[in-house]
Formats: sequence, structure tokens, C-alpha cells
Amino acid sequence: MSIDETLVSQIILALGGLGLFLYGMKLLGDGLELAAGEKLRKILEKITSNKWLGALVGVIVTAVIQSSTAVSVMVVGFVNAQLMSLGQAMGVLMGATIGTTVTSLILSFNISKYAPIFIFIGAFMVVLSKKNNTRYAGQIIAGFGILFFGMTTMSSNLKPLAQSDFFSNMISSISNPVFGILFGIFFAALIQSSSAAVGILQALGAVGALGLSDSMYIIYGIHIGACFTAVLSSMGATKDAKRTSLSYVLFTVFGTGIFTIITLLTPFTLLVQSMTDYVPLQISLVHIITAIVSTVILLPCNNLIIKISCFIIPGKEDEEKEACRLKYVDERILKTPPIAVNQISKEIQRMGKLSKKNFGLSMDSLLDKDEKLITKVEENEEVIDYLNHAITSFLVKINGIPLEDRDLLKIGSYYHVVSDMERIGDHAENICEISSRIIEKEESFSEKAIEELNDLRGLVDKVLQNSLKLFETQSADPELLEIVSRTEQEIDDKTELYKDNHIERLSKGECNATTGTLFMELLTNLERIADHSTNIAFSLYPHQSLSSATPARI
Repeated sequence: MSIDETLVSQIILALGGLGLFLYGMKLLGDGLELAAGEKLRKILEKITSNKWLGALVGVIVTAVIQSSTAVSVMVVGFVNAQLMSLGQAMGVLMGATIGTTVTSLILSFNISKYAPIFIFIGAFMVVLSKKNNTRYAGQIIAGFGILFFGMTTMSSNLKPLAQSDFFSNMISSISNPVFGILFGIFFAALIQSSSAAVGILQALGAVGALGLSDSMYIIYGIHIGACFTAVLSSMGATKDAKRTSLSYVLFTVFGTGIFTIITLLTPFTLLVQSMTDYVPLQISLVHIITAIVSTVILLPCNNLIIKISCFIIPGKEDEEKEACRLKYVDERILKTPPIAVNQISKEIQRMGKLSKKNFGLSMDSLLDKDEKLITKVEENEEVIDYLNHAITSFLVKINGIPLEDRDLLKIGSYYHVVSDMERIGDHAENICEISSRIIEKEESFSEKAIEELNDLRGLVDKVLQNSLKLFETQSADPELLEIVSRTEQEIDDKTELYKDNHIERLSKGECNATTGTLFMELLTNLERIADHSTNIAFSLYPHQSLSSATPARI
């Protein structure tokens, strides 16, 4: 084999190693994110207005899922979905720059000889396990092994580059502060991962193709380039989401500026080199120190960075002319499946509150003969119909991404819950139609009929409120489920009783045939609302054992 053929072969193997390295990092990150699931959700719920606590959350979450890029996109999505304020988001993003350095520290240890074992164990778990959670654990282990196997393959075939004049000249040019930072920005933006970009530098450093002094400014540029995905993610989002990505860019630019000055004016490079002779570890230390110090210096200036962002992107959010939109979810949230499930639940809760509100308005319209309330019900019904279609469409998208077993069960039940809520809205609209006919024909129900309607209304409202509470808390509270079941049975019994009573009133001439027919329709609608409400209560726990029979879905 000629020298050229050997070189080409090594380049091909190096590229293959790079591909394995990047794929292993993605596999590892996705597996960690899926396995973290519920824990990740609980961590994010702990976020408060305290910027230091927010930064700590950013460190933990990023260390867990091993990707500051994923966290930045996630945070922009959270701000856009009103899950986080701009101030909270900035604290998390600053902490994320520290959390992502964990990967470089792991890569600085030479455990590549064990990589095939990790790949074998992980693949074995993924292929043979029937449980999603076990497969995710296997994905983490396999990703870890593929990551190191790819890094070894890449490193071993990059050695010839270290001796080539072309590579030496290129390294000399990017050791210049300006060119080094620009190269780092482009490099990280291209592969959309600061961890992977630093990992590649470590691979080059391991074979002597790159020294610490050559890497310093590239690392600083990588910090800025890591914001590229967040900036793209904010396009088409709310102004606060755009300000979030801009604030993140400003933070990394200021941090890069601080450390460029430190590197030029102090023996920072020599200090790091004195800690260890191993170049990959030196690169990791620079990455870690830069992230920690930048955060400690700039976190107290959080509000100033936000003010600059608000100055660059001025104005307030446009007032929504209509409520027909999803408030808590968007496409960005899908990048974080556990959070997507949690957020779509909030959207469904919003739909449930609207359905309950419409039920109350429709009954007020009927009993008070208020036509204005009918208009409000119609407006709300438009939103309910929109949410029904939009949420269902989003559920289909979530169902197409990897989820924990528990979340898969939730998504399956959510389809039915949305349908039940939509049907409650329809029955409220039916009540308004009856109200409109009563008002138009100037008819009235007897005092006894109104008393019975008020009694049923109270029971239906009780079962609906308790059912929505059970869904919101996603609990299997046996006492509350028992109350729902008993109340629903009481509604069924009283509906039959009140129908009999009304037939008796008709026979005695206490009410006319027109109001008699409308009264029967009202009883049917109230009973159906109770049935759909009970379905919601038992949606997450359909097999819950109670003394009363669980109603069939209608």
C-alpha cells in the first residue's frame, strides 16, 4: 500500500471515529435525559427567582443530560411556554456552562480499553430488554462505550496529521486570539455541541497534534458557538424567549472577553500546565475554570445583562387578540420528552378549567335568562375546540418520541381526557341552546323544576371539580375517587327521580309540553357531563378498586 493510500485510509478511519464519537455522545445524552425523566422534572420545579439556585439547577440538569446545547434549547422553550421567567432562565443557562464541563473531565481519563465491554453490555440491554427504562440504561452504557471507542479510533488515526506541514500551519494560525475564537465559534456551531467540540480538541491533544496554548482561544470561542442552537430555537418565539437567547450570547461573549484578557496579560496558560502534563486534562481544566469563573463573575450582573437584552430587543409582548393558541407547549419542548409530558398536562388542565367555566356560565344563562353569557360560552367553546385539535395533534407528536413507561401510559390516557373535556364543552353549549330557546319564547320552568336543576347543578359541579383536581394532582386518592364515584351514582339516581317527577308535573298540568321537553334534555346533558367528568377522574387509574362501579366511557 502506498503512502497516499495509507494516509487516505487513516483519514477515513479518523472520520469514522469522529462519527462514532458524536453518535456516542448523542446516544449517551438522550439516554440520560430519558432515564432522568421524573427527576429532571422535579429538579426544574424547584427553580425560584433566586439566581444562585437557578444556576445550581442549571449545573445539575446539564450534568445529568450532558448537553448545555439541549438545556439552552429547553430553557428557551420554557420561557416561550411561560414555564420560566427571563431572570430564572439566565441563572439556569449560566449554570449550564458549568454542568457541561463534566463531559470533558470524563473524557480526560483514559478508559478507552474498556469501551468494547460497555458497548457489549449496553447493546445487550437495549436488544433484549422489554422495559423502556432498562433500554434507556442500556443506551447510556452503550453510548458511553461508543463515545470512547470513537475517540480512540479518531485519536489513533490523527497522529500523522500532527507531523504534516499543512496541519502545523493551520494550528499556528488559530493560536492567534481572534482566529482561535472565530474558529471555536464556527466549530461549536457546526456540530452543535460544546462538549463534543472540546472532546475533539482533547483527542487531538492526546496524540500531540494540539497543545494547550493552541487550544485556549478555541475553547473560549466554543463557549460562544454553543449558543448557536439556542439562537436558532428562539426564532419565531416570544420576545422574552429571544431575549433569553440573546442574554445567553452576551454572557458567553463577556466571559470570553474576560478570559482572553486574562490569558494575554497573566501566566494563566503556564498555571494550568503546572497542574498536569496530560494535554486532554489541561484542556478540560481550562474549560472548567472558564465556565466556573465566568459564572461567578457575571451571575451577580444577571440583571444588567437582561437590561441590555431588553434594550436591544425593546417593547412588550403583543397582547393576544384571541386565546386560540397553545400557551404551555411548542415544538422546542419536544426535545425534552419528560418536560413535554408535564407541559401538555398543563395545557389539558387549562382546557378542563375552560370546560368547567362554560358549564357554570351555561347554567347561569339558563337560570338567570342572561343572553350575554351565551356569547361568552360560544367564545370559550371556540378555544375549547381549538385546544381539542391542537392538544391531540401534540399528543401524537409526543407519542412518536421515546418516553418512560409511566409517561407512555399517561399519554395514552390523555387522549381520552381531552375528548371527555371537549364533550363537556359541547354539553354546556347544548344547555346554552336550551337557554336561548327559553329566553326567545319567554318560557319558564316551575319552581320545583328549578329547585331540582339547582340540586343537580351542585352535584355535577362537585364531581367535575373533584375530577379536575384528581387529574391536576395526578393522584389516586381513594377517598376522592370514592366521592366522585358516589356523587356520579347519586346524579344518575336523581336524574331518574327528577324525570319521573317531571312526568308527574306534566300529567297534572303544572308545566307545558315545550318546557317539559327542554327539561328532559337538560337532565340528559347534566347526567352526561357527570359521566365525562367521572371518566376524567379515573383516566390515569382506570383499574382503581372502589366499592362503587367505575363508569364506562361513553
